[in-house]
Amino acid sequence: MAWEPEPGWLSVPGGSGPSTVGVWRTEQGGQPLAVKRLARPVPGDPPELSDPTHFAYWRREADVAESGLTRSTPGLRGPVIAVEEDAAGITLTSDWVEEAGTNGLFVAHALGRFAAADLGDRRWLARDLLRRRVARVEHRGGWPTLARTSAADLADSLWSRREHFLQQYGALPLVAHHGDVAATNLRGREGDLVLAIDWQSLGVGPIGTDLGLHMASAREAPEPLLDAYLIGLVESGASAVATADQVRLGARIVAAYTAVSRAEWALARVATGEGALAAKFRHPSVAPYLRNLERVAEEIDALLQP
Repeated sequence: MAWEPEPGWLSVPGGSGPSTVGVWRTEQGGQPLAVKRLARPVPGDPPELSDPTHFAYWRREADVAESGLTRSTPGLRGPVIAVEEDAAGITLTSDWVEEAGTNGLFVAHALGRFAAADLGDRRWLARDLLRRRVARVEHRGGWPTLARTSAADLADSLWSRREHFLQQYGALPLVAHHGDVAATNLRGREGDLVLAIDWQSLGVGPIGTDLGLHMASAREAPEPLLDAYLIGLVESGASAVATADQVRLGARIVAAYTAVSRAEWALARVATGEGALAAKFRHPSVAPYLRNLERVAEEIDALLQP
């Protein structure tokens, strides 16, 4: 019989990965629980779902849960998750992590500490996260919608030099990264730790990866976020891993390609509707991504300087 959610489970947003069937909130003995269902790849699905090093690897969250790896990591911790596997997929059950309203500087500090985590050499850790995400954008044709906006020159310069920046980024020291640091995933707090969910992209990558992803969506300006991250790195005892300039470079590159790609994605969804493209900049599904792009514009300019 095919797997189905139990009657009374409340479907909640989250878990938008290609293998995610859905996420639900339920209770057991008065204790709120989160249930996530992952579907096993079938013939014809994208090959990256079965690649243990790809950020889209279908069962990484289950592997993370079974390893217990994130129960003692610095800065970020994950909830204890029960794993039930069957022929069609995997069901993950954990305590519900309540929204703590942590600010961006607190998160950046935690991310700096997490960079020092020793994840070992597990075969299922994500690798080459940014290069593979840029490759997806390239497969879709780059950033054609932004070419119709005032950001066209900036986007073109960044896109035409992508291999240059990816090589610079790839040469930086490698550290642990969560890989998907949206506010909805870094939602809880326990003392000076951030309780994080959705460890689908956990892996190892160049220093500044998580910070750059955070810069691309945080409300705070990039420089204070960098300072908070560096303090966390020092407190973790990992400041010798990389210099401040290396952290800044890694974060700038990730923030630039992430913010521009997200703005392109948001604009492309509304571009085919009636009316001029500029009139859609204030659309509620577009405006937040354009504001994020504006927030990191100076970082992109600095990156593009000769």
